[in-house]
Amino acid sequence: MIRIGVIGYGYWGPNIVRNLRGVDGCQLTTVCDQNPAALKRVTQDHPDVRVTADSSELLTSTELDAIAVVTPVCTHFELAKAALENGKHVFVEIYKNIPIMVISTESSEEDRKRAAALGAEEYLVKPFQAAELIELAERKNLRIMVDHTFLFTGAVRKIRQLIDEGVLGDLYYYDSTRVNLGLFQHDVSVVWDLAPHDLSIVDYLIQEKPEAVVATGEAHLNGLVDVAFITVYFPRNMIAHINVNWLSPVKVRTTLLGGEKKMVVWNDLEADEKIKIYDKGAQMSNGQGLYDLLVSYRSGDMWAPRVEQAEALRVELNYFIECVTKDQTPLNDGVAGSRVVKLLEAADRSIRERGRAIEL
Repeated sequence: MIRIGVIGYGYWGPNIVRNLRGVDGCQLTTVCDQNPAALKRVTQDHPDVRVTADSSELLTSTELDAIAVVTPVCTHFELAKAALENGKHVFVEIYKNIPIMVISTESSEEDRKRAAALGAEEYLVKPFQAAELIELAERKNLRIMVDHTFLFTGAVRKIRQLIDEGVLGDLYYYDSTRVNLGLFQHDVSVVWDLAPHDLSIVDYLIQEKPEAVVATGEAHLNGLVDVAFITVYFPRNMIAHINVNWLSPVKVRTTLLGGEKKMVVWNDLEADEKIKIYDKGAQMSNGQGLYDLLVSYRSGDMWAPRVEQAEALRVELNYFIECVTKDQTPLNDGVAGSRVVKLLEAADRSIRERGRAIEL
C-alpha cells in the first residue's frame, strides 16, 4: 500500500484528493494547505483525512511514501526537491516552475522596468531546475511524474493508437486552438498556462525530435502575454501550430491532425463524439515536369471511434501508483517534462525577439 500526502488544496488539489481516494493500492493520509479555509473544506469533504498547515510535516514524515505537489507555481521546485531528498516519490507540475519574467544580462532596459513594475527580481538565467530533480530522483531510485493529464484522456490515447497502427499514415501537421476568456494568471503567461497541455501532447504523439520554435504574442492587460501563436518545426516537413488565448469571447478546444492517409478532428468540448476520423486527403500525381503535376483529392467516409470515458486524472494517478509499486519509469517522467519546458522556453524567447526562429 502506497501512503501518499497532498500539498495544496486550492484549484486543482480537490480533484487530486478526490481521485486518490479511489485509487487501488493507495492510501491518502494527509493534506496540507496554509489557508485555514482550505483545510476546513478538506475536513468537511474528507473527515478521515489528517490536515496540517505545515508542509514539512509531510516532507519529513517517515509514514509517507509519496507526495503530490499541487501548490502555486513558484513553490513547485523547492517542495519537489525536498520530497525527493526525504526519500519520497513525487507527482508535480515541474514544467511551471518559472518566474514572472526571465531577466538576464541581455534583457533590454524596457524589460527590466516592466519586470520591476511586476515585482520580478533581476537575476542571471539559471539552467532549468528540472534537471536537478531528475538527477536527484535517479540517484535515490525514486519516481518523479509530471502532471500531464491530457496524455491520459481517452481521446489522446485513441489518437496515439491510430498513429501506432498506421491508420493516419505519416503525420503532416498538428493544429490546436486552446482559447477562452480568462482565467488570468499573475505569475505565468498564457504560454506557460495553456501551451504545456498541447506541447505535452505533441511530445507524446510525435516521436521525432523538434528542430525549431517560432512564436509571437502580446500582453494587453496585466503585463503578461495573454495571446500567443506557437509553431514547432519537426523533420520531414512535420509542423505543429498552437494558438493559446485568454481573450477569446468563446471557449474552444479543437485540434486537427493531418496525416498522409487519414485526418482527425478532436473537439474536447464535444460530449460524445470527441474524435472524428476523415478519410480525406490530397496527393500529387506524377508527371513529366513541375507543371505537369496534378493534385488529386480523396473524399471518403467519416467515423467516430469509441473513446474511453474514464476520468483522465484518475487514470493518471492510477498509473503513478502503479509505476511506484512496480518500480517503472512513467512515460510522463521528469525527462518528458524537461522536453516540454525547452519548447516553452524557446517560445518565450521567440516572443521576446518578435518571432525569431529558435533552434533546439
